[in-house]
Amino acid sequence: MISVSHINKDYRIAKREPGLKSAAKALFHKEYHTVHALQDISFNIKDGEMVGYIGPNGAGKSSTIKIMSGILRPDSGSCIINGRIPWKDRVEHVKEIGVVFGQRSQLWWDVPVGDSFLLLKELYHIDTNKYNKRVNELSELINIGDLLKVPARQLSLGQRMKCELGASLLHNPKILFLDEPTIGLDAVSKIAVRNFISDINKEYKTTIILTTHDMQDIEAMTNRIIFIGKGEILLDGTMDMLKKKYSKNKRIEVYYKGEFFLKLFQEENKLELDGIQILEHVQGRVIITVDTEVTSLSHTISFLCSRLEVIDISITGTSAEEIVLSLYEEYAV
Repeated sequence: MISVSHINKDYRIAKREPGLKSAAKALFHKEYHTVHALQDISFNIKDGEMVGYIGPNGAGKSSTIKIMSGILRPDSGSCIINGRIPWKDRVEHVKEIGVVFGQRSQLWWDVPVGDSFLLLKELYHIDTNKYNKRVNELSELINIGDLLKVPARQLSLGQRMKCELGASLLHNPKILFLDEPTIGLDAVSKIAVRNFISDINKEYKTTIILTTHDMQDIEAMTNRIIFIGKGEILLDGTMDMLKKKYSKNKRIEVYYKGEFFLKLFQEENKLELDGIQILEHVQGRVIITVDTEVTSLSHTISFLCSRLEVIDISITGTSAEEIVLSLYEEYAV
């Protein structure tokens, strides 16, 4: 169980104008400004839950993760994870968490990945039999068996991220913090990693907090979303709730035979066509958007079929990326 209550964290940052004169002046008189990284952050996460923690760059995501992993101490507020305060009980706390930061590595740069795994085995005091079993499982699930003999510096970004994920799971943590876990992966590897993370959650009831800008990761692996911006929690809800709120517009693409009379969509049956807008039209193909709060999909399709010789029709909703963009616009972050 993770309980974060009224967390605040400020950073005092030195600032100066560019140039030699300003640099000399700063030697004797430095100016500072305060950045409010986190402001009254509160949320609870249940055991075994998968949560997407999203927001723009500089929103406070990494600061929150660092506090929950025990790296940072907040200025005020409390954070209790499995009955412990992370920054006070760090030794016991880190035994039960795994962390993957996209921009930081826990693999030793010049030695084979397998040697890094062995070092982590000793750090976490993992039993040899359990360690061997775990490495075999990880090698099979995320296909890193051949990478264990390769130095970390010779791995591609995608290969390194898979090994980082494997390293974070060697000690079978109860909580897993993931920051951009699929960065640099090809499409096949992304799907494999997503499935692997979902399987870890289901099989071992591992609590997973995922921060990423890839909304396909969020959509594929989590349902609950915590949206942070300017250091504040702006929204805490489910992906289904967001889709219901922001996916009222549907996109319909129609391929047809014959002539297309544009005036039908501008003049005839005007009441029936409220909420419909033409996005693109070339002979034989038209794309429209429908506001389903104004005109139903069934009515729209019936209208199109009665006026066009339809060859094919496809309907798509608002993508996860478009939903997040709507969030950014609504909350001005």
